[in-house]
Amino acid sequence: MIPPDRRFVLAAAAGLALAPAAHAATAMAQGDVSLGRPSAKVKLVEYASASCPHCAAFNNEVFGPFRKAYIDTGKVHYTLKEMLTPPEEVAAAGFLIARCRGPARYFPTLDLVFRRQEELFHPGGLLAVAQAAGLGKAQAEACVSDKAALAAMNARVQQAVDRDGVESTPTFFLDGRKAHEGNWAYADLTAAVDAALRGPGPATTPRR
Repeated sequence: MIPPDRRFVLAAAAGLALAPAAHAATAMAQGDVSLGRPSAKVKLVEYASASCPHCAAFNNEVFGPFRKAYIDTGKVHYTLKEMLTPPEEVAAAGFLIARCRGPARYFPTLDLVFRRQEELFHPGGLLAVAQAAGLGKAQAEACVSDKAALAAMNARVQQAVDRDGVESTPTFFLDGRKAHEGNWAYADLTAAVDAALRGPGPATTPRR
């Protein structure tokens, strides 16, 4: 359950000895981050948390082949909406590290965060993952200390809770409607997307 109207503060428990930083190392990605052709017939939105094991399982087992078959081929436009589930500071730090790598490197960095998720819960783990993603210690500290980026993330999370009614992760919306909660098996996901791609059957004129 995502607690409504809660503000999250990053702390040393996230795995870094945080220090004040005037500037982030690289430009943060702004807003929600998407993949695929914007004009694709099917729109898939995933609400996920970087600290959620089920989200990591979906990323590690399903998302790669799904992206290759549906997103990269122009059939599906995919958007990730960031959520913060316990421990919230770990989830926020993981997303901020990915955002600090910029829009072009956001998804590869988040993939690394999910694949090394267990490390994030141990001292020094976040720094190790950040360095594996190409950030130095000072750069990583700057990223997770960015108050403006964290405030923007909190606002997006609150909107998802208030407007979209999302209470758990991962939650998937297909063409604007809530379609699935929890890790979505590849066969079930592709069946739902294939049905959306086919669309409604042709209208028939009743006989008189």
